[in-house]
Amino acid sequence: MTEWKEFSVAISSEASEPVSAIMSELGSAGVSVADRNDFLTLPEYGFDTLWELDESKFPKDGVIIKGYFNNHDDLETVEKELNARIARLEEYGITTGSYSIEVTDVVEEEWANAWKKHYHPVPVTRFMTIVPQWEEYTPQFIDERICYLDPGLAFGTGTHPTTQLCIQALETVIKKGDTVLDVGTGSGVLSIASALYGAGKIKAYDLDEVAVTSARSNIKLNNLEESIDVRANNLLQGVDEKADIIVANILADIILLFVEDAYEKLNDNGLFITSGIISEKKDQVVEELIKYNFEIVQVNQMKDWIVIIAKKENKDV
Repeated sequence: MTEWKEFSVAISSEASEPVSAIMSELGSAGVSVADRNDFLTLPEYGFDTLWELDESKFPKDGVIIKGYFNNHDDLETVEKELNARIARLEEYGITTGSYSIEVTDVVEEEWANAWKKHYHPVPVTRFMTIVPQWEEYTPQFIDERICYLDPGLAFGTGTHPTTQLCIQALETVIKKGDTVLDVGTGSGVLSIASALYGAGKIKAYDLDEVAVTSARSNIKLNNLEESIDVRANNLLQGVDEKADIIVANILADIILLFVEDAYEKLNDNGLFITSGIISEKKDQVVEELIKYNFEIVQVNQMKDWIVIIAKKENKDV
């Protein structure tokens, strides 16, 4: 029976996305986030929760991020590198606050059973429900789309506000046959949602090879291999594809790096959907989008998180 080490980081909410990314880059076999905002927010929107939520498991302040590493990994190096990278986040303007790291043992069988015990279908919108692969689920509406995911791969289960905001945005703008570029695809959930909403061609990119593997598995689970092409890539570098929609659910500081590139990759009147943006960073992202001739179409917020829908204005008009 394989044993694992669980690295648990208690840190500020603002650092949630970058620490999750660090865990993945260091080779974590899965990442989970306990965020009190999820406990407090989801019922307000009338959705069933994906998890059987126990309030005592959620931190009063900040978030708890857990990553899982095999005992065959160089755990001493993992812990040292994790500490070093988190310490450097302040240099990028990400407030970590006072944080702590704990390491505990986890038995694989117990871990797998824990995932299945607490993971249930969640309707993200009226037309989109995310369902774990082993759950039996009967659609409630004739036009309901079902997105199957394996949470054991844990690169985005659809519960985080940024993912929900992106899915809601995609639902309102996708037209049948649209070409979509999904930057920082993670679990592939936004690519899958795009296909289910009628997009014709979808290209998904992630810098992390483990995320690429995760996305491919989930895409196969939904029988969408012919619609979605996933590959490892750094943002939009070297991408020649022109798109009707580009969606990026990543950090605001990363979005700022490729706004110009996104503009060039969009067709006229194409849309750039960005999330993973904490509310304090909204104005900075909006200013950058306007700088490169984007028109801000819509800004939506769920608790502290923002999604921006921006349209490419034709410079020649």
